[in-house]
Amino acid sequence: MGFEQATIAVVKAREFGELKNAIEYVFAPNRVTKFLKALDGRSIRVRNLEAVLAANTVDKVSGRKGGTAEALYTALPVSDQAQLREFYLLKLEEVDQALRARFHRTYQYS
Repeated sequence: MGFEQATIAVVKAREFGELKNAIEYVFAPNRVTKFLKALDGRSIRVRNLEAVLAANTVDKVSGRKGGTAEALYTALPVSDQAQLREFYLLKLEEVDQALRARFHRTYQYS
């Protein structure tokens, strides 16, 4: 029997959905380079979601008002934040290998 992830209900569906859509938007193939350039320019590691949100990078790339993504994230309960963080990490691992190599400093763990 393989691993099966437990399903946890999202408590704040509106906020969760809005932020999830913004993350999907910045990781779209035609926008991800802009997103990674913004992180690289500020020396922010892509895996540090809280730093990414604090720097308003998701907002800038998605054309939102600064602080929107961070406010949505902080409004979520811990269980929703954990699910969103997992979704974000999944999206950043889906980025093309050539692009990940180009932004290797941004993708480094430390």
